[in-house]
Amino acid sequence: MASPLLLWFPVAGYALLIFLLSSASDLPSLPGGMSDKAAHALIYSGLGFLLARAIAGGLGRPLPPWTLPIATLLAVAYGVTDEFHQLFVPGRHFDLGDLAADGAGAAAGAVAMWLWGIICRFYDALR
Repeated sequence: MASPLLLWFPVAGYALLIFLLSSASDLPSLPGGMSDKAAHALIYSGLGFLLARAIAGGLGRPLPPWTLPIATLLAVAYGVTDEFHQLFVPGRHFDLGDLAADGAGAAAGAVAMWLWGIICRFYDALR
């Protein structure tokens, strides 16, 4: 198992990145015509993955079934604080649709971490 610092520092850094992005009044246009909701889902998929990784104790480790909802709920809780924070940023607002996209992305990221663990165990069994 990796040290807690190595597990949780990326989560904190990623959360800081989200905070900094949501602090901007004028965001650049999204690449390829990506929608705002898709961008939220994509960004929060990274947070869900990192949270599941930290809870599991590292990459490729088996995830107990409760890990996925816990990682998703933690990411959604952070999304709530992020949306609240945007109430104080000129030109930004609280949007339940963004929060739903955050939750969907976080769940997808946590599932990706779960699948990574399955693939790693399968690969190890083949060696």
